[in-house]
Amino acid sequence: MPHHDPDRAEVAVVGAGPAGLAAAVTAADAGLDVLLIDAADAPGGQYYRAPAPGLGTVRPGAPLHGRGTFTALTARLGRHRDTGRVRHLTGHQVWAVTRTGADWTLLALTGPDGGDGAAPRARRLVIATGAVERQLPFPGWTLPGVVGAAGAQAMLKSGLVLPGRRVVVAGSGPLLQAVALSLAGAGARVPALVEAAGYAAYARAPLTLAANPDRLAEGARHRAGLARYGVRMLTHRAVTAVHGTERVEGVTVSRLDRAWRPVPGTGRRIDCDALAVGHGLVPQLDLALGLGCATRTGTDGSAVLEVDARLRTTVPGVWAAGETGGIGGVRLALAEGELAALSVIADVRGGPVPARARALVRRRRRMRGFAGLMGAAHRPGPGWTGWLAPDTEVCRCEEVTAATVRTAVAELGAADTRTAKLLTRAGMGWCQGRTCGFAVRALAGPSGAGAAPDRRPLACPVPLATLARAARPDNA
Repeated sequence: MPHHDPDRAEVAVVGAGPAGLAAAVTAADAGLDVLLIDAADAPGGQYYRAPAPGLGTVRPGAPLHGRGTFTALTARLGRHRDTGRVRHLTGHQVWAVTRTGADWTLLALTGPDGGDGAAPRARRLVIATGAVERQLPFPGWTLPGVVGAAGAQAMLKSGLVLPGRRVVVAGSGPLLQAVALSLAGAGARVPALVEAAGYAAYARAPLTLAANPDRLAEGARHRAGLARYGVRMLTHRAVTAVHGTERVEGVTVSRLDRAWRPVPGTGRRIDCDALAVGHGLVPQLDLALGLGCATRTGTDGSAVLEVDARLRTTVPGVWAAGETGGIGGVRLALAEGELAALSVIADVRGGPVPARARALVRRRRRMRGFAGLMGAAHRPGPGWTGWLAPDTEVCRCEEVTAATVRTAVAELGAADTRTAKLLTRAGMGWCQGRTCGFAVRALAGPSGAGAAPDRRPLACPVPLATLARAARPDNA
């Protein structure tokens, strides 16, 4: 049915990935007026990213789990858009959320250059902003041909582009196996999958594994696929140097001890023309932190949002679903999106949560248990900073080297990331520390490693003209 106020909704969902999509259609199924706002042009997030329409082809690489679920969700979304129950704002990058009376105002960038703006309002807010890739610097990581592991998969999904013909996949975390399979399935030669951690930690948690048999089956399928494509899996090893002049020509792979320190004399060269490297994903929390939502440290060492069993954050009127509460995969994101919506519905109607929500709480607890195990198993060890040469750039935006940060700590008294940033400019560039923040915290010492993430007023770069318009009284 049509909306009475085109600029206001009962609930706004930020992010149209698996969690946000599930939240939006579940809320709309119950009759709520929903705003779904996302920076992408199509729903699905990074996991269900599709090739550009002009390419006229299907998704490459290994098949994705839950394809039928995604198809059903997008069909429901389409029906709700047709009736006006859901307004799906694509190409809208939310850069801040402010309180306006009883409503939340979502300030978003639109237009081809981000110069236009929108400011829809909603009584309740579900944050489903997903995750970004965690990168650990090492000598040569800025050389052309080095890409993020998740970035390589995104290139393949959206543009059918391979980063190279002979690609080493390295880092830590289960995502690496999916990336290697996707690249190999698309025609790349993957000589090695280099995993800095190992998988022994999983065997030490048999009850968690038994409660998640689907994850065991998934792991078995990945191993079989890697064997079929001839991909060697090297555990407790890391790429500690990249070789080449104008682009990647090879990498050095070194054995690591339990603390992730390189073992001297174990380096071996593998020839390749590209490196896809990443050390897991970390929650994207800029909007939530700007609202004052509390965080805690997850088992993988990253900050995650503090939520209760019904996915309410510490800020009234704000819920969170999916990777914002810790990296757990698509099945968990879909379940949490639905659970968050059911919690919102109960809040709107002033009644108890339905039985379906109670079942989802149990399912979430089970899957969160495995996510915690996964995070602990692949958490970067403190010795990884031993990979760094003095001239290794830690902050790429501002070209700040490891030696510069270490000097700020040892000689200038920088004991946390904020002081290190003020003294070195590390984290002051375009990415605002999203790429180098983890590394700078580690170099700043124990006090920096466990520090809370920075709270920024802007979740992304914003043109000055947009800020000026937002500051005018008629836009308040």
